[in-house]
Amino acid sequence: MLVREVSASALIRRLSEELRKIKELQPPEWSHFVKTGVHKERLPEQPDWWYTRAASLLRRVYLDGPVGIMRLRSYYGGRQNRGQAPEHFRKAGGKIIRTILQQLEQTGLVRKIERGGRKITPKGAAMLENLVKQIKAGEKGA
Repeated sequence: MLVREVSASALIRRLSEELRKIKELQPPEWSHFVKTGVHKERLPEQPDWWYTRAASLLRRVYLDGPVGIMRLRSYYGGRQNRGQAPEHFRKAGGKIIRTILQQLEQTGLVRKIERGGRKITPKGAAMLENLVKQIKAGEKGA
């Protein structure tokens, strides 16, 4: 588990830069108008949030795989502010997660298994592990 040896934020930042280079992984037209879940009050503030979420999903599938969309919805969910009423946990929207996973399947980084969701491919695992090695080498050099 090389991926756990570096900070998640550093890995996701570098991985999102790598995913930007892949032409199959493009945000759809509707991605600029949607919230990421019912628990959110506003749209994502970063203009390139699609690639950040894709990088985070790829890391999640690597760590937890095989993993299904419902478990990922729970992972990305949060508390919904209901005014005076107590907050309740709400799952994240499934369309965004499903679309990103389908795009990652087209690139060959993730594959669907018959029962149990999606699992990372050797190509995807190699991509993550190479980035981890680069990040660790950069930390030693600095």
